[in-house]
Amino acid sequence: MGHVVITGGAGFVGSHLVDALLARGDRVTAVDNFITGSPDNVQHVADRSDFTLVEQDVSDHFEVAGDVDAVLHFASPASPKGYLQWPIQTLKVGSLGTHNALGLARAKDARFVMASTSEVYGDPDVTPQPETYWGNVNPVGPRGVYDEAKRFSEAMTGAYRKMHDVQTQIVRLFNTYGPRMAIDDGRALPAFVTAALRGEPLVIFGDGRFTRSFCYVSDTVRGILTVLEKGDGSPVNVGAPGEISILDFAKTIIELTGSTSEIVFADEMQDDPKRREPDITKARALGWQPEIELREGLARTIAWFSEHLGLPAVGR
Repeated sequence: MGHVVITGGAGFVGSHLVDALLARGDRVTAVDNFITGSPDNVQHVADRSDFTLVEQDVSDHFEVAGDVDAVLHFASPASPKGYLQWPIQTLKVGSLGTHNALGLARAKDARFVMASTSEVYGDPDVTPQPETYWGNVNPVGPRGVYDEAKRFSEAMTGAYRKMHDVQTQIVRLFNTYGPRMAIDDGRALPAFVTAALRGEPLVIFGDGRFTRSFCYVSDTVRGILTVLEKGDGSPVNVGAPGEISILDFAKTIIELTGSTSEIVFADEMQDDPKRREPDITKARALGWQPEIELREGLARTIAWFSEHLGLPAVGR
C-alpha cells in the first residue's frame, strides 16, 4: 500500500484514477481547485479513511504531510471551452503547477507522472503520431495556451529528471471519454451525446472529415498506471488507434441513442487538428493496449449521460 497524490483529482480522468488506486489498496490525496473538476466526481469515496480531498490551486505552493510514493499531475483545463475561458490559469498550472508538483515529488522522493496530451502534436503532418514527432503547433493561436502549457510541462518534467533525478514519466493522452465527462465542456462527445438525447441538432465545425481516435477512460487509466510502473521517462502515447471522422462519429452517436437529431455544419474552428491517431508501439511494448471497443464504450457513456441528464434515449 502506498500514498498517491493526484492533482486535478476531482476532474474527469483524475477521479477515475482515484477509484483505480483505491481499488488496488493505495491511500489517495486528491488536490483540486474545482475550476473544471467537481467534488461530485469523488463524492462516492468522500467518507473513506484512505481518501482525502484538498481544495487547493496547485499553481500556488502546496504541501502534503507524511510520506508520498507517487505524484500524478493531472490538474489543468482540458477542453477548448475550459482553456479558452481560463487561458492564464491554464498556462499557470502547466508551468507553476507542474513546478510545484515536481517539487513535491522531489521533496518526498516520489515517482511522478505528468499528464500531457496529443495536442502537443498540434495539427500533425504525420499520422499516426509517434512520440518522436515534434508537432506543428501555433503558439499564439487560440489553442496555444493549452498546447504550449503542456509542451512546457514536458520540458520541465524532463529537466527535473535530468537535474534532480526525480523518477518522472510523461503520458500523452488521446481523447479520453466515458462517465463523468463534463456535460458542458464543449468537446465533440459530450456535445453530440447531449444534443442527441435531447433531440437537438448535432453541430459539426467544418465539413466533418477531420478525424479523432477515442479511448475509453478505464483503458486510459490502465495505461497511465502501466507507464507509472514501467515507463523509462520518455513520453508514451496512451490512446486507441483507429481514426473515425467526426461526421461518422456523429452518425454513430445518433444511431446508438436512437435519436432523430439532424446533423448541421458550422464554420471550422481555427487551428483545429485535421487528424488525430496515436502510434502506441511504445505502450504495447510496456504491456498495455486498449480493450474497450468504441461502440461498447459509447454505449456505456451514453447510458451515464442519459441517467445524469434525466433523459431517456430518444426514439427508444
